[in-house]
Amino acid sequence: MDVAEARFDAFNALCPSRRLLDTIGDKWASLVIVALGLEGPLRYSRLATRIDGVSQKMLTQTLRGLERDGLVTRTVTPSVPVRVDYALTPLGLSLLGTLRHLKDWAEEHMPQVDAARAAYDRGDRV
Repeated sequence: MDVAEARFDAFNALCPSRRLLDTIGDKWASLVIVALGLEGPLRYSRLATRIDGVSQKMLTQTLRGLERDGLVTRTVTPSVPVRVDYALTPLGLSLLGTLRHLKDWAEEHMPQVDAARAAYDRGDRV
């Protein structure tokens, strides 16, 4: 059976889809995908500014990983200085809705999560 015909089961420890889940479950990767999806192609410096708190090393590693997985393209335009733009591929765009929904859910439900954490830390358990 070739890869196109393979059935993947992420619950199986040996399933290669777990590596992909590691990538898309990473906060930097998901934020890069959502930023590119909402704002279109972006230069590295704009991504670094948009995603507050990401280090240069982590952003570079994240972009390389997303490019390797076919989720992001890197386009170099010869100029002075050289211009490098990042954009979502069709595969990356297919993931955008899910990650954007997850980001929106986290932002909307943070007060309830904070309250649950505070209750847990006080020892208030059901």
